[in-house]
Amino acid sequence: MDGIGMNAIKYLLFFFNMIFLLSGVGIITAGAVVLSEVYPFNHFLEGRLLIPPIILIVVGTIIFLIAFLGCYGAIRENFIMLIAFAVALVIIFLIEMGIGVAAAVYKNDFPGILKKSLKDSLNRNSNADKLAWANIQRALQCCGVESKNDWDGIMPDETLPRSCCPIVDDNSVSTCSQKSDNVFQEACFLILRHIIIKNANLLIGVGIGIAFVEIAGIVLACCLAMAIRREDNK
Repeated sequence: MDGIGMNAIKYLLFFFNMIFLLSGVGIITAGAVVLSEVYPFNHFLEGRLLIPPIILIVVGTIIFLIAFLGCYGAIRENFIMLIAFAVALVIIFLIEMGIGVAAAVYKNDFPGILKKSLKDSLNRNSNADKLAWANIQRALQCCGVESKNDWDGIMPDETLPRSCCPIVDDNSVSTCSQKSDNVFQEACFLILRHIIIKNANLLIGVGIGIAFVEIAGIVLACCLAMAIRREDNK
């Protein structure tokens, strides 16, 4: 390829793919961070909390691999590899759009689903549920779904789970009851909803950012591929 303009596109596409490769690493990191934050509370939504960050990690890994394809295709001026690169970006973009639409629909129903799931778990009071509630109340320093009163009728004689009160030392926990002065007052539902929405906004922001990068990559790859085809037909 002799044209200065096409050489500029080639190296611009190569530079773009280096950024794209780094964005793949960033997406994997963001997915891992969100996964680490929501995993301890996964019991209450039966795996649904883990799906978005896991999808993000998978997409980030695919982007990382595709970036190598784009770099090689640009430097080697390989028409087939550039078209494959552009098609792969289109597919990823469409998948992200579908996930975004599903997330927007689910977001409206999410608070009600979360609250119901928390209440169902609290009322079941199985060993697994007890452990999950102990973990969430200690981790978030909260008590009950909407208040400590949610434990009425579940715990005997106005007592509360020990996780509703602060740990006194490394080995023991104060007795905890409705009348204790040190009971956690925050509602677990409100704190957990805030955490999940915060992480959802992070995922959405990362998704929007990478979508713009993908569109730029598709345009550059197609321009370079067409220029290569024109040169080959001369």
